[in-house]
Amino acid sequence: MRRILASAALALAAAACATGGLFPGGWRYPARTAPVVTSRAMVVSTDDFASQVGVDVLRAGGNAVDAAVAVQFALAVVNPAAGNIGGGGFMVVRLANSTAAALDFREKAPLVATHDMYLDADGNLTDRRLVGHLASGVPGSVWGMWAAHQRYGVIPWATLVEPAIELAEGFEVTQRFYNWMEEGTVRALSAFPASAAQFLPRSGQPPAIGETLRQPDLAATLRLIRDQGPDGFYRGRTADLIVAEMRRGGGIITHEDLATYQAVWRDPVTFRYRGHTVVSMPPSSSGGASMAEMANILERYDLRSMGWHSPTSIHLYAEAWKRAYADRNYYLGDPDFVDVPLERLTSPAYGAELAASISLTAATPSSTIRPGLGEARPEGPNTTHYSIVDEMGNAVAVTTTLNSWYGSKVTVAGAGFLLNNEMDDFSARPGTPNQYGLVQGENNAVGPAKRMLSAMTPTIVLAPDGSVRMVTGTPGGSTIITTVFQTISNVLDFDMNVVEAVSAPRVHHQHLPDEIYYEVDGLDAATVRALEGLGHTVVERSGISGDVQMILVENGLLTGWSDPRRGGRAIGY
Repeated sequence: MRRILASAALALAAAACATGGLFPGGWRYPARTAPVVTSRAMVVSTDDFASQVGVDVLRAGGNAVDAAVAVQFALAVVNPAAGNIGGGGFMVVRLANSTAAALDFREKAPLVATHDMYLDADGNLTDRRLVGHLASGVPGSVWGMWAAHQRYGVIPWATLVEPAIELAEGFEVTQRFYNWMEEGTVRALSAFPASAAQFLPRSGQPPAIGETLRQPDLAATLRLIRDQGPDGFYRGRTADLIVAEMRRGGGIITHEDLATYQAVWRDPVTFRYRGHTVVSMPPSSSGGASMAEMANILERYDLRSMGWHSPTSIHLYAEAWKRAYADRNYYLGDPDFVDVPLERLTSPAYGAELAASISLTAATPSSTIRPGLGEARPEGPNTTHYSIVDEMGNAVAVTTTLNSWYGSKVTVAGAGFLLNNEMDDFSARPGTPNQYGLVQGENNAVGPAKRMLSAMTPTIVLAPDGSVRMVTGTPGGSTIITTVFQTISNVLDFDMNVVEAVSAPRVHHQHLPDEIYYEVDGLDAATVRALEGLGHTVVERSGISGDVQMILVENGLLTGWSDPRRGGRAIGY
């Protein structure tokens, strides 16, 4: 792999990473190797195998979309906790000719889904929306990859699926793969015989690091997809296996659900921030609209002069996020079913109205923040992200998910892939929190053939001259939107390089509960006290916040970094 020397700033960042860098407040990010720097092409994903598959496609003459297709299928094999053919996601494409598009391959509720299907006789929520067969929406990933390839691909489809087949026939288990197999996950997978057989081959335990994991049923399913395209998944043998699995476990996905599923091309959400153009996902993602609202509020403040993670800058983040999430949870939903006021929500004028309601000296209680556009019109975490830029300057951002780790925990017997538990992303009972604490409204209630609202936010940022500046995204449930926004703000407001922008500790607020969360040791005691003095409740959250996979263009060079919180790989040439 050919590398070009980084700028002095990047060299300093790499040196800091060798020993563990220090941010204000004492937070130290883990020691890592230097960021990848190249002038030609790059793939950044959460798994070494998948990143290498994508780079191999680019070297063979494929474009960024070809590489994205190959990476998606590879992740379905080597990262089954989130990579998938049994889930769905979003793709944002920005071509070198300046055109942009957004592909919605989000799952859909089965045709017989009903508004109250997850409530018991007393009206209480049940766990059926989280674990087991009834938790699954109709998968969209295979259709999404096919739609992207049909529009933009140049390498034959079969060539792009083949590396995933080879991996399914056997790959060496890595530390990262093993890390997903915590005790609770093993216990949950054990409840489903096909899942236990595939992922717990050592007498009910996961494979050891260095062992070869073979997934012959998944390899057979991928061969059908390779040879028949989406018909190899949504019809024929694989469809029969999915429907049989549903019947066996009390699920409701039918042959009709599978045969009628299609991914949808939509216009991206675009907005301006600090002289740059941000291109992101529209509904059924909430990411683009919510970030536009945040940006239109925060554009009015000089965050740089306030200082990174100063009490004032975090206060303003939280106040903007409260207002954006209040609107997100009330107005947004599947645009094929609800009338989303997207133009108004993303307008600078609306951002100015919201900014005028923010005090610099006191927090606004979330209980007093209402959706800002009046009544909504009625109906008519786990995830992974990867970022790619090719030699022509085409850029692709993809976020894909099963929702929770290993989704519903159900593996389709004979087909070798896990099904999602995305039905929890609906408002199973409007006004009641889902597993991520989001309190959502009627616009996102369960409905047949409806796409559930998502926080996934694959995003491309363009420099003032229109060239690609950044490709970014992350998993993280309800924290996805604030995490992606912080990576953008870290660069545009605080001049961070790719290592710093990804590794910096993160904070989060989602309106309800009315709390600022921060990563362990991410804020010092003085900052916490200052925020509390403004009226905020500040909570240290255990665990990690996101898994950003980011490409940043610096002085004409592609610089890449895979989030050290979970570990992946940026590969360029």
